[in-house]
Amino acid sequence: MNWHNAALNAFALEQVALAGKDQVLEIGFGGGAALANLLTRAGHVAGLDRSRSAVRMAHKRYADQVAAGCAQFRVGQVEALPYQGGEFSWVYSVNTVYFWPILDLAFGEIFRVLRPGGRVVIGFLPKQHMDRLRMPTDIFTTRSIQEMMSALDRSGFHGIEIRRPAPGVLWAVIVARRP
Repeated sequence: MNWHNAALNAFALEQVALAGKDQVLEIGFGGGAALANLLTRAGHVAGLDRSRSAVRMAHKRYADQVAAGCAQFRVGQVEALPYQGGEFSWVYSVNTVYFWPILDLAFGEIFRVLRPGGRVVIGFLPKQHMDRLRMPTDIFTTRSIQEMMSALDRSGFHGIEIRRPAPGVLWAVIVARRP
């Protein structure tokens, strides 16, 4: 999946304008394609994933950063983020929204853990393209761009933008900020 998502991950990471002291949460880090990049640019990186094996692998791969207090990895779900309110300046996630049962709940939690002025960057393949892949509907929920933007708006986000590197690119990156 990391190879297949490389272009989307790279573009989404370009949207994350980190300062050295920023606190970043990556939701659904999976194989860890973005973690190395985030760890070199942020003051602290937290990673949350549903997979215990992904969390174990991240702890092993980034043991030095964990020991230094620069990284932390947990098992969990976006609907109940195990973090304090206002803890992060950035929340980043690519190709995970299909596994979020209730967008409003997920974006409400992301809003809660972001500090004022914090930003969320979400990369995904929109519904009209994802539906062509015929993914199993018992575990995947495809999301339209409008559905994503509306859920972000209802959750209190401002400055909601759709970004793509070029016309004709199928996937999208949504960037929004907490006022």
